[in-house]
Amino acid sequence: MKPAAVALLVNSPGGSPVQSSLIAARIRRLADQKSVPVYAFVEDVAASGGYWLACAGDQIWVDDSSIVGSIGVISSSFGFTELMARQGVERRVVTAGKSKSFADPFLPQKPEDIERIRAIQTPIHEAFIAHVKARRGARLAEADLFNADIWVGRQAVTVGLVDGIGHLVPKMKEVFGEKVSLVPLGQRRSFLSRFGLSLAQDALQAIEDRAAFGRFGL
Repeated sequence: MKPAAVALLVNSPGGSPVQSSLIAARIRRLADQKSVPVYAFVEDVAASGGYWLACAGDQIWVDDSSIVGSIGVISSSFGFTELMARQGVERRVVTAGKSKSFADPFLPQKPEDIERIRAIQTPIHEAFIAHVKARRGARLAEADLFNADIWVGRQAVTVGLVDGIGHLVPKMKEVFGEKVSLVPLGQRRSFLSRFGLSLAQDALQAIEDRAAFGRFGL
């Protein structure tokens, strides 16, 4: 039976731009093929890749305290050169091709490496901007929305990044009537995870998620 609509529940501080693009594109292909409207509902945060996904919705609804935006690209790492020098550790690198040691965290940072990283980030940022403009269109304000700033709740409504304040169940009832039936669909647990055999992987993922959400004070 064809659904009347699909509701996306988004709660993500971001991630891979490619995976965000692939998921969003898949959602849009199915929505267009089946002529099914898509409503996106943001919980704590839809930032960076999370907002990329939210834009797959025909409408985006948020809580008053939801954090939205961060339309930018980031690359982060650590440098260990001074620590290694203090400990008497020598870094030895042999490459075939001068760029194989590009942005090596065990070597001093080079200006040309920074320029190259920014050259890589620019087309990704441009693709992100193009996606947001294509999906949000005239709803976007004239303000500079693409410098990786974030907005909260009604601020995001004002600048056109989202359509309004609304929660999933009451909004779906408002649109489709009190008798609307919501069928939850989520990721299936793997066979091994049912027996607790992926605890280490889950713990590492939890640490990564905590750090990502921590960027937004969550």
